[in-house]
Amino acid sequence: MPKISIVIPVYNVAPYLDECLDSVSSQTYQDIEAIVVNDCSPDNAGDIAHRHAEQDSRIRVIDHNVNQGTHLTRKTGVEQATGDYIFFLDGDDALKATMCEEIAAEIFKEPADILHFGLTVVAANNLAESEKDAFESFNNAPASPMTGEAIVRNIYDESLGQHVDWRVTQRVYRASLLKQAFSMMTTNRLGRSQDGYECFVVSALAQTYRPIKHCRGYMYYYGRGISGTNMISAEKYGRYCDQFKADFDAAYEFCASQRSEMLNTCAEGFEHKATEILANDWLVRVPDNEKSQAARLMNDVFGANVTCREIWRFIRDRAYSFLDSHTVPQQQDNLYHWERIADEVENAGRPFSPSERFISMKDKALEHLGYIESRALKEQYNEQRIRIFVTTHKEVDKPQSDILQPVQVGPKNKRFPWAFQDDEGENIADKNPMYCELTTQYWAWKNVDADYYGFCHYRRYFDFSGVEHKENAYGEIMDDYIDAASIKRYGLDDESIKKAIAGADVVTTRWGDLREIIEGYGSPIKIYQHAPKLHLRDLRHMYDILCEMHPDYKVDADAFLHGHRSCFCNMFIMRKDIFQDYCAWLFPILERFEETTDMSLYSKEALRTPGHLSERLLNIYLMHHRRIGSGWKVKELQCVHFTHPEPRHPLERLADEIDPATVVPVVFAADNNYVPQLTTTIYSAMSNADPDRYYDVTVLQKDIAGENQERMRQFLLGRFNNMNLRFADVSREISGYDLTTSNAHISIETYYRFLIQKALPFYDKVLYLDSDIVINGDIAQLYDTELGDNLLAAVHDIDYQGNLNMNDGKRLKYTNEKLHMKHPFQYFQAGVLVLNTKEMRKAYNIKQWLDYASDPDFIYNDQDVLNAHCEGRVVFLDWSWNVVHDCANRVANVFSFAPNDSYDAYIASRKDPKIIHYAGFEKPWVKPDCDFAPVYWSYARQTPFYEQLIGKIVSPNAKPVGGPKPPRAVGENNVLRKVVDPLAPIGSRRRETLKALGRAVRGR
Repeated sequence: MPKISIVIPVYNVAPYLDECLDSVSSQTYQDIEAIVVNDCSPDNAGDIAHRHAEQDSRIRVIDHNVNQGTHLTRKTGVEQATGDYIFFLDGDDALKATMCEEIAAEIFKEPADILHFGLTVVAANNLAESEKDAFESFNNAPASPMTGEAIVRNIYDESLGQHVDWRVTQRVYRASLLKQAFSMMTTNRLGRSQDGYECFVVSALAQTYRPIKHCRGYMYYYGRGISGTNMISAEKYGRYCDQFKADFDAAYEFCASQRSEMLNTCAEGFEHKATEILANDWLVRVPDNEKSQAARLMNDVFGANVTCREIWRFIRDRAYSFLDSHTVPQQQDNLYHWERIADEVENAGRPFSPSERFISMKDKALEHLGYIESRALKEQYNEQRIRIFVTTHKEVDKPQSDILQPVQVGPKNKRFPWAFQDDEGENIADKNPMYCELTTQYWAWKNVDADYYGFCHYRRYFDFSGVEHKENAYGEIMDDYIDAASIKRYGLDDESIKKAIAGADVVTTRWGDLREIIEGYGSPIKIYQHAPKLHLRDLRHMYDILCEMHPDYKVDADAFLHGHRSCFCNMFIMRKDIFQDYCAWLFPILERFEETTDMSLYSKEALRTPGHLSERLLNIYLMHHRRIGSGWKVKELQCVHFTHPEPRHPLERLADEIDPATVVPVVFAADNNYVPQLTTTIYSAMSNADPDRYYDVTVLQKDIAGENQERMRQFLLGRFNNMNLRFADVSREISGYDLTTSNAHISIETYYRFLIQKALPFYDKVLYLDSDIVINGDIAQLYDTELGDNLLAAVHDIDYQGNLNMNDGKRLKYTNEKLHMKHPFQYFQAGVLVLNTKEMRKAYNIKQWLDYASDPDFIYNDQDVLNAHCEGRVVFLDWSWNVVHDCANRVANVFSFAPNDSYDAYIASRKDPKIIHYAGFEKPWVKPDCDFAPVYWSYARQTPFYEQLIGKIVSPNAKPVGGPKPPRAVGENNVLRKVVDPLAPIGSRRRETLKALGRAVRGR
């Protein structure tokens, strides 16, 4: 029979050590030894051990002179053991008398490198019985015999489920294996989770494993020592983090020595599972008021990726528990406290590379939180007695109102958690292509209880303000965005809504005179007749059905269809009894129409005929009850139509895996017509970009078509893996400003550069480039320009300097009196800018910039604004970074008037331009042989928009994409043309000189 060695590490276990060693001495199996390693215990545990050794010769005591921790204490014991098999016994646990006898029998019966026995768990220190039972159940779970790498994989490999525990003290080992394993382990001190590391190394070396879970002679006192759920401080938790990190490092070091990819995968599994165990202590054992500090300490050790992932795991699980129980947490619930901690740690931990685990965990947690928020919101909605449903099929902005309640209709590829769904409860959601917003109405009729029922659309709302607003030719108030200002302007808040409908039985949009609105067709039947995709026979068929089902409505139908008044948009608010009666009247009529009409070949718009007919039926229903004297108090309100109800999507910082030190933020501004030129510019930049830098390209725009955006992405991102391309809609930001330009070749997009400091709040420095340039240098070098506390860096404007030196003095006067510049020759060209957005935010806000730019008296608009307000805080760049081409011989006619040093510097820069700027109206796609045109076309012909650029040249009706060419100063039919043209032909130097003189006379 084998000799069994029991290694017992001892530290601060004096209260329990007598029981432990007594249980060893009481073993029924005699061929054992107990090696007690006293790890310099500060209590009298050493004395107790020596006393037992004197009483039992099988017990040996080894004393450490300094405390070394459990791992090195076990190592000492293993080295001193002389048995054939070894197992560990903690000093605060004990053995049943037959434990060693049972183990010896199993070894004799079928030996293995590792025999995995069971536990008898005893709850200590008031540990919950349920927790004790769960722990015992997990550790006594059945397992199967294993050989080779399956031993370590079934414990640590996540792909196999990690269904075997790694408790070192729950196994008996072949002595030769254990001694080899400990000789290969780290000699550093370890702490918590050292079991996981030690089991990892031993299991990696083992060849055979056999479970003997029926042997449960090990008495494990759960709740003693560091096990259990006793509270710990944040500081102590931080020490645990350091200990776990040391265990993981040691495991990876062992993997490196074995050069095994399989072991590396197992080590990752060990790290993931152990981190969850560690994080569980944060959840259960760290007091709530110290959780934030503990999370910061964990972040210091493991980083935000790991720390936040675990916190989001707890958020996910707690949020799900509320969803599962159909309850809503209170605002003070820990759920939201943890969310704030996760956000704080994530922001403090940037930059970091988010793992798939992190992203998946956070996304799922946020999804659950979204559904909780939705549930809370819907509970608020259900408490309202006035309920106005806003039908939508897409994500839109909505006023913050408990009365205005969104309902999602149409295909549910993505269900909006913030909206009710028209396919819940009793519904006709599948008929939405025909019934349109009526599926919301039907759903409300069958599933909602309220005192008032109302219906709006995501674009159209009632104006509850009580203030008269101007209407268009279709009887609608037109506005842009659903924002705080418009909500206030139209009373889209609960108090205004209640006030507006107080005392009314029915609320509709205004009844308009059809002889004056909607192109003056005069009557509802004529409007229907002129709808190009609707069929008049359907209106007649509906009329016949109505007269058959409700003969008393015939007179009202005739009066409406041939009359001159109507309300529109299927918008109404009705008292409950009226609404119930209306729906009971309406839907059977539509059902009959649907049953008796073949719409299988109808167009998409014609398929919506039931929706169109219902709008007419609403009018007929209301006119009928007015005629028969139902006595309803009907109130009419204006209808406001929002043209851009889509929500704002602010730009976000780049993913954390991108090293911020390598990032070059670049901003362009363009419209849909300028996409070919924009693509050429970006392509030229990336063709000369540093492969070790990452270029975050943002296009500020308001109308670039989605297909053009996607085409640009496919072309550019498919060729350059060190760039990002995104498009930001700035329509809202410029709304309300009177932004015009004084030059026909300058577009409104030029003002977008003022928005950069707000659009990209996460960057303190940004490169802005015009879209009528090509780039031969690496713009990362330009971006790296040191700015200090200056507002921007730019190149002097050679054209402006030439004008300043004109003898008439008009440009100099303009610069002094209009721009109020102290040093006019410090005027810069704004097509290439390195912006210090951090300092610009301090100096001016967006409103100030746009207010300045709204002045129509500027010559160069935004460029003049920047020069006027940034003077004295500008770093001037080398001329090669913005080489303006020779537009219409301006080098000779204008640039040559500039100061000598400036002119020479400009001429020198033309030899090796890093950026060529096609400023002015002569551009390559307008005049294909203009100055520097070959350089432009060398880039343009590589882009997918090359043919479009060529088309602008060959098409006689093509207009310059960047804006029309300025009208000729002297018209085609002017008599002066007969004199001027022979003397100064179009395109000649003499002609350009005359034009320059003309501009000078006009003060330009």
